[in-house]
Amino acid sequence: MNALSSSTKTRVLILGGGAMGSALAAALSQRPGWAERISVLERDPTYARASSALSAASIRQQFSTPLNIALSQYGLQTLRAQPQAQLQERGYLYLATPAGRARQEALHSLQRSQGASIDLLKPTQLRERWPWLATQDLSLGSWGRSGEGWFDGWGLLQGLRSQAFQAGVRYLQGEAVALRTEPGSGALTGVESTLGFLQADVYVLACGAWSGRLAATAGLAVPVSAKRRSVYGFRSPEVAAGCPLVIDPSGLWFRPEGDQFICGGPPLGPDEDDLPLEPEPDLFEQKLWPALAERVPGFESLRPTRAWAGYYEMNSFDHNGLVGALDTCPNLLLACGFSGHGLQHAAGVGRGLAEWLELGRYQTLDLSPLSANRIAANTPVVELNVI
Repeated sequence: MNALSSSTKTRVLILGGGAMGSALAAALSQRPGWAERISVLERDPTYARASSALSAASIRQQFSTPLNIALSQYGLQTLRAQPQAQLQERGYLYLATPAGRARQEALHSLQRSQGASIDLLKPTQLRERWPWLATQDLSLGSWGRSGEGWFDGWGLLQGLRSQAFQAGVRYLQGEAVALRTEPGSGALTGVESTLGFLQADVYVLACGAWSGRLAATAGLAVPVSAKRRSVYGFRSPEVAAGCPLVIDPSGLWFRPEGDQFICGGPPLGPDEDDLPLEPEPDLFEQKLWPALAERVPGFESLRPTRAWAGYYEMNSFDHNGLVGALDTCPNLLLACGFSGHGLQHAAGVGRGLAEWLELGRYQTLDLSPLSANRIAANTPVVELNVI
């Protein structure tokens, strides 16, 4: 690809002002001559339905692909440098039964080779560190000693948005309705929106869970859809001192949140697209509470507090992000489909796309394995550790 240097006066329209779109806007706006040529179209400045605001906002290096580990390591630097993100580095703890031991050991070897500070702990070591944890069915635990934990997703989003805005990026309040293409070349000619017909030279699809639906208006096959995930809060007499973010073999996850806990897990019913943004009604009572009490006996007497739901922008092809240009639409870049890990990878993807726009290549991290063209080539980059 040729560099879109600042001398070309390229105009960029980012569709979606959540963490991914704002991370790109912030990174690109720091490059000389670009800020005044960037616009971000965001339908709701309150982000009431945005995954960036509704996420459980965690970061980990326990992935199954080197690039996702590297993106988390870059995101970690951003979080550590941003006080409003309030990063809590208490680690992830993946628990494995004998059936899952070999896979966890293989993942641990990969993660350590990429510089991740991950320890494998035997059941006796798990009990010594977290005596409230039931370990009778476990073979080992994989714990992120540093560089993993959780943060304030709203704080991260507002920090990125503020950086872009202060640099001169224009945030437009409106909704993209349809993409329009040029017959023959397939290039975008503009975007039908609630503000009218918007035009630029380069467009970036960063609409999260709604990216696939918008792409379809131009006949583009982007396999990204909205998958509801529910989060439940609870209080308990068991304080679970030093609790990390625990991933149970049952699919349950839980972690502290202030003076209480939050938890979630795979849906109880069919995992259909575009379900209402309301917590799944029976998931907590029928599946999560029993699993919590089994793993932490002190949680049996917990008291539920609040609950909410958000969308994963699920890439059904391989559960990995779609990043960069589409061969079938040369002036459209994708930044979507991260299947639950977009918030923690937003800074790295934003930096990479900013480099590509200015230099015509990736520089800090090679994001080319996430090219959306892998779909047409049928070469998936499968991420095994999707929570």
